[in-house]
Amino acid sequence: MVFRFVACALVLACAGVSVFAQQALPPAGTQVLKPSQSAEAAPESAWLDLRQSSATHSKVQEAPPWVESVSFVPEKNNAGAASKSVFRLRLRRPNDNCQILLFRLYFDDLPGEQPELVAWDESGTQVLRSGSLGEKSGLATSSSTIVPMIGVSAIDVEVPGNGRAIRGAYLDWMRTSQVMQPMHAQREKLPADPFDGPAPLKSDGDDAEVFGTVTAPLTAEMIPIGSSMQNGAAFRFGLEAEPLIALLTFEVASPQIEAAPEVYVNGEDIGAASLVLPDLADPGYRGLSLSLLDTMKFQYTGWIRAQKIVPASLLKAGTNDVIILAGAGTSASAIRETQIQLKYLWDKSDYLLEPLK
Repeated sequence: MVFRFVACALVLACAGVSVFAQQALPPAGTQVLKPSQSAEAAPESAWLDLRQSSATHSKVQEAPPWVESVSFVPEKNNAGAASKSVFRLRLRRPNDNCQILLFRLYFDDLPGEQPELVAWDESGTQVLRSGSLGEKSGLATSSSTIVPMIGVSAIDVEVPGNGRAIRGAYLDWMRTSQVMQPMHAQREKLPADPFDGPAPLKSDGDDAEVFGTVTAPLTAEMIPIGSSMQNGAAFRFGLEAEPLIALLTFEVASPQIEAAPEVYVNGEDIGAASLVLPDLADPGYRGLSLSLLDTMKFQYTGWIRAQKIVPASLLKAGTNDVIILAGAGTSASAIRETQIQLKYLWDKSDYLLEPLK
């Protein structure tokens, strides 16, 4: 979590009584954090729909002036070489402060059709190549790439095949700012998400103990899951002692947001996990409807965090089993970075003993 200095006074008025919150104010005239110059005149972000629609159903897209053009070159059947389709985005920096671009690509993560980003300068020299994006999950997903833009005039999205796996791209210029973070806080893999999504989970591979709480990775690998028991992800682990409470955490791909994954612990159904959802403005949300008359349901086409509290009464010293299923009505999904946290008493535990009434 990123902490920011805020100088404010909070006033709560109730029945004519004012209650003032405690204030933490810097000395008068002190500027704690200096804003980036680019924040003063931030250029618009861009959402580009890259789906291949017929001419009768397509519309001219609007984009900020710094997006000069978007073109598509379909695959060519070259003997002895794998054919690729190319989406070319010609871009120019809005001002000198815009030096780094966040490029989030939305696509279907199909084996053999994984896209790559390739940046070019004005002379046609390749500046950088991202490497293959995605994990071959077979699911709709997204991937963010940080692109240094000094000298770059175009970015290609190269994808094997006809390019229909590509759905869209979100582009936003990044700015630098001074950020203070606790030394022992978990480092994020990527900068802050533009739609307030949680930072990706990262497993260190070994059990870790902090303040009487043990974090035990179950697996970092991607595991496909379905909504039936035979298609669930099963985990087995041992405990030396029964904890006070436990928290199961994992990342899930392409879930239906109203039908989160179901969790079973030692044969007991403990219900659906809670999803940590990004802002609804995120283009990763996709509507699902059997007909225009049905209420539309939504799927998040990417990886998001899921959590489930596990009651201590369901865990035991010895061997324990956990099974995770896709939510009802979800045809295909996957999980990764699965871990469990176990809370035990320690010498500084904070608790209250309340008398029976």
